[in-house]
Amino acid sequence: QVQLVESGGGLVQAGGSLRLSCAASGRTFSIYTMGWFRQAPGKEREFVASIIWSGGSTYYADSVKGRFTISRDNAKNTMYLQMNSLKPEDTAVYSCAAARNGIPWSSGSWGQGTRVTVSS
Repeated sequence: QVQLVESGGGLVQAGGSLRLSCAASGRTFSIYTMGWFRQAPGKEREFVASIIWSGGSTYYADSVKGRFTISRDNAKNTMYLQMNSLKPEDTAVYSCAAARNGIPWSSGSWGQGTRVTVSS
């Protein structure tokens, strides 16, 4: 089992920045990929970005490309999401997830989430 704890959410004005962190513990050697997802009020959860833990390849949703950057620190077992040029539509609860190779996100490990609110 992998345990995940997010931090870094908060209230920010439109155009501002926030950095989210996701600290992993437990069986971290089993992690193949980690990612960020978000769920806005009244909407379904959506993919934001992901990173391959060993190789570092990254993937982004079109809505955040050029504004958000995902990264990881293998030594600290921590993943980050740098969010710049935030918009009110980025308001959501952001959750991190970890999955083994070939395993869908839904069957992986999930954090509790951290709330991000962007005011206009």
